[in-house]
Amino acid sequence: MSVVRLGAVSYLNTKPLVDGLQDRPDLFSLRFDLPSQCASLLHDGQIDVGLIPAIEYLRGDYFIVPDIAIGSDGPVSSVAVFSRVPVERIETLALDTSSKTSVALTRILCAHKWRIAPTITPGDPNLRAMLAHADAALVIGDPALDVDPLPPGVEKIDLGTEWKAFTRLPFVYAMWAGRAGAVGSAHVAELQAARDRGVGHVAAIAQDVSGGDAGRARKVERYLRDNLKYPLGEREIEGLERFYRFAAELGLVAGLRPVRFYSSR
Repeated sequence: MSVVRLGAVSYLNTKPLVDGLQDRPDLFSLRFDLPSQCASLLHDGQIDVGLIPAIEYLRGDYFIVPDIAIGSDGPVSSVAVFSRVPVERIETLALDTSSKTSVALTRILCAHKWRIAPTITPGDPNLRAMLAHADAALVIGDPALDVDPLPPGVEKIDLGTEWKAFTRLPFVYAMWAGRAGAVGSAHVAELQAARDRGVGHVAAIAQDVSGGDAGRARKVERYLRDNLKYPLGEREIEGLERFYRFAAELGLVAGLRPVRFYSSR
């Protein structure tokens, strides 16, 4: 059986999806990158399957590994707009561009929920620097999770919460995707098994990444257990398709594609 070149995301939220995959060199080789880099590697053919930002699925002829995602069904904690002014008064917005899905979600919420049209600028994920020249800033991943306590006068607007309030649906941030035939049923089964192991091991994962800091370990465990959701069921697919339609309406993608899955048999 062929070894599949996997590209995963180098964020904390990925760890439950890759639990034990390093022990299956007969099935996978694994590398870690930022979300946007992971997508670029897949588009360029340098990996076979990538844990890509959800919007990147529309930028290639891909299939999705079934029933695995990084999502939320309410507060996500690690994808947020931090604002110095009430949301309806945001005129300038700095965006962490390391995940195009979160950027697209922010633009959708600006247009359809918050009803604002701020001037957009890219920025590195440094909240202090971003807020020095903008009313608000999108920060994602570990940098967003680590903004604690909030700077004085700054509000955290959780985008998982905002999407759920707007649509009543979960949001899918990323999923495993690749070209037709890239994985077989054994690969799919092992990726699903890794997800199940990881979800069952969140306390151990939290301890491992926290370097003996008990307070951080508790925070990480809550995040992995309570904020993040890892299935890709009917409601998640409905939320994903809703996101895609909004993105297409705003011209954030060239067009829509059907959501297609690898066979698990």
